[in-house]
Amino acid sequence: MGILGWIIVGLLAGGIARWIVRDDRSGCIYTMVVGVLGALIGGALMNAVDSRGVDQFSLRSILVAALGAILLLLVLQAIAGRSPRSR
Repeated sequence: MGILGWIIVGLLAGGIARWIVRDDRSGCIYTMVVGVLGALIGGALMNAVDSRGVDQFSLRSILVAALGAILLLLVLQAIAGRSPRSR
């Protein structure tokens, strides 16, 4: 997957994760970074489970990246001490 594929997957996965976790930060760059980092996290976890991480542009890759991004946002909220429901 090329850089454009990572950007598109990152934007989609980051948007899904921010919508589910109800993250109130805004910005395209923030969403893309969350999604790409989520793709790396989700890809590493899935690679450990079934030896197929985020390898191509597909619905599975977007879902794996979104799950990784959700984990990332929940960990960041736990570190910051914020409850996602208190907003």
